[in-house]
Amino acid sequence: MIQPFKQTALTLALLAAYAGHAGAAQANPLVAAIAGAPSSIALGLSANEAGADAGTTGTVEAANAAEGAQAGTGATAESFVGAVQTVLVTTRRRVESSQNVPTPMTVLGEDALEGTRTYRVQDLQQLLPSTTINYVHARQLSFAVRGLGNNPASDGLEGSVGIYLDNVYLARPGMAAFDALDVQQLELLRGPQGTLFGKNTTAGVLNISTKKPTSTPERSVELSAGQFGYVQGKAVLSGPITETLSGRFSAYKTHDDGYITNRYNGDKVQGGDRQGVRGQLLYEPGREFSLRLIADYNEESSNNGTLVFYNAGPSGRAIAQAALVGATPVLDPAQRAVSLDTGSSVTVHQGGASAEASWTFANDAKLTSITAWRRWNFVPRNDDGLPVPVTLNVGASANHEQFTQELRWSTPTGGAVESVFGGYYYYQELSNNSFTVNGPLADIYNGNPAGAWSNVSSTAPGELRVNSYALFGQSTWHATDKLDLTAGVRASYEDKWARVVRNAPTGGATVTGAALAARNGRYGAFDSGDLTLTQASPTALLSAGYRLQPTVLLYGSLSHGEKSGGINLAVPGAGGVASMLVGAERANALELGVKSTLLDNRLQLNGNLFTTIVHGYQSNAYDPVSRTSYLTNAGDVRTRGLELEAIATPFRGLTLRANGSFNDVSYLRYTNAPCAPEKTGVFCDLSGRNALVNAPRWIGNLGAQYSRAVAEGLQGYVNGNYAYRGATYGTLDASEYAKIPAYSVSNFSVGVRSTQGAAWDVSLWVKNAFDKHYYTSLWNSGFGSYNAVIGTPRTAGITGRYEF
Repeated sequence: MIQPFKQTALTLALLAAYAGHAGAAQANPLVAAIAGAPSSIALGLSANEAGADAGTTGTVEAANAAEGAQAGTGATAESFVGAVQTVLVTTRRRVESSQNVPTPMTVLGEDALEGTRTYRVQDLQQLLPSTTINYVHARQLSFAVRGLGNNPASDGLEGSVGIYLDNVYLARPGMAAFDALDVQQLELLRGPQGTLFGKNTTAGVLNISTKKPTSTPERSVELSAGQFGYVQGKAVLSGPITETLSGRFSAYKTHDDGYITNRYNGDKVQGGDRQGVRGQLLYEPGREFSLRLIADYNEESSNNGTLVFYNAGPSGRAIAQAALVGATPVLDPAQRAVSLDTGSSVTVHQGGASAEASWTFANDAKLTSITAWRRWNFVPRNDDGLPVPVTLNVGASANHEQFTQELRWSTPTGGAVESVFGGYYYYQELSNNSFTVNGPLADIYNGNPAGAWSNVSSTAPGELRVNSYALFGQSTWHATDKLDLTAGVRASYEDKWARVVRNAPTGGATVTGAALAARNGRYGAFDSGDLTLTQASPTALLSAGYRLQPTVLLYGSLSHGEKSGGINLAVPGAGGVASMLVGAERANALELGVKSTLLDNRLQLNGNLFTTIVHGYQSNAYDPVSRTSYLTNAGDVRTRGLELEAIATPFRGLTLRANGSFNDVSYLRYTNAPCAPEKTGVFCDLSGRNALVNAPRWIGNLGAQYSRAVAEGLQGYVNGNYAYRGATYGTLDASEYAKIPAYSVSNFSVGVRSTQGAAWDVSLWVKNAFDKHYYTSLWNSGFGSYNAVIGTPRTAGITGRYEF
């Protein structure tokens, strides 16, 4: 494995040397102008917003450069017609080109998202390198970067990858499981984070920035329709209310029938209804103060969460047990079909409000306050996968509320040292209820003594409270015109309290002896008592960026990230109460990379090498005895690899994008892993194996966008996207029966838009154009079998948009 890394390092060094030689005479004045712009309060800004937020020093230059970069007009931009667009971010709390940030990051703008019809967070893995998204429904959703973070449905733990919406941390990954609405930009930062903002994370951060209210009127409506009953409508209204106050209102509603057939009644499943609204107010009486208020609400009523049968494992017992109760499951997952008597469904209600205030002082220092409250409520109904009454309903509901407060002080830009200092508070209350409602055939199917489980119901409510406090700071020293040195630190302290109770079972026949023992063993009363967990978690960063030439940045960093432990909000199995406490996750990371702009600004080519060692990796496991999922520390993990990204504009109108990653991720030590069904024993040793859940070695994404005038006042365009993911294990037990095969998906769209007069846009699109059958995740099921989430089949449709 060492030799490929040596070759890759040599390639990056040669690339940097060539880029420096070629770029010496073609430095981009756009980047130079933007680099000096002062700090902004948003995580991601459009070019117009960057100009609006710029301070006294260099305000006109930065604003003009930003507007030119976005619109492609004016004297500055004219010499760069057809050039790669400069992307502005505020990841380091000042407006700058993403090419100036010495950390691996991927930025997706509105054009990339619209061109690929990406409107759900679970589809982002088709655009981002080193990214995996496990999705069944809103509760069972996880976001992983470089193989780290696949721990869905973990009510007692935050994710390894932090998700932010307009600067507000979303504690549950499922809070991002709504349709993209009025999104300005997405930014994926890879590696430990936390010395600049928000919550500490060990694997990365996804920033989602929506569009701000505008000082000029903006109105648009959009309607889409496609196969499988897909219909989506969007509306946006923005503009001034007074000279100092602007507002923005946006709304969407989506319906689809689903693409899986339930042969029990002929219905389509894996579809439903989603809708949401967002309202904003932006108050800007002058450059000294701004206040942005946001309120949003989203809801879902769907039958998402429908899993198809994948295989019966080595024993095939799941099929034999189904035959005992007269059931024949749909055994071929390629048929995209199930046979369910009660079916699966979920309802989700979520929303929140935030206030972001920013004060700019006479010396250009800035104070930012972000106050937010959010709520998320999830209620499922899950079938047992059979068309007969074995289990009528099973699952876990959850109700989550959080409050966050962040204060941040940014020193003036332009000095030898630029710093950000801040404090962060996070409070969470969560209650859940794990429930089971058995039918009359439960005992026959499960091989129990008569009357043990049949017609028995069980509820197990849990509660969790979290207080998290943090102080953080990061400073950059401009040691020379070419060399920047950065150091950051974070000190976090968290205390968690939880309690889980399982009520005595209800219903069923009166039983004694072996049947009573079986009932109590699975559904007997339980009380965990008070469970507490306290921990101090440090985070640190040391990095250096060296400007080899005006268009070439070399960088390296060392970072340490920690995420506190968690508490399993489910009744434990044989491990008892002690197994309900999960230890901290600690990551140490090394990054070496280069960012370059070549060929007269027609090519951006970035690459980086990385290695991360994680101690106490937190992951989801499955207990085949209690048939429940639980959190555990899955030993020590090492992930290392290479990431490459390129954006090219060979000629006017054509933009090519490519990114890819090679990720060698393995357990350094994991001696007490759950055994696969083909193995014997209670625990198995996965040390040294590339066996992490849903962590493919190879990920590659290609995209192309081309537009040109087709008539007076009309522009035609075409978009294409290709995404490839290598094979991987789908469950923690690393069973040979739980492998997800490699797959690729292609999406295309073609359309025409007006360039004069009324603004309108009509496009035809197709997703999964070659109708590939693929799986996005696997899940353990009874008797050593596995179920799967299948990808969306080929779906064609049309979208129309009108701005007025």
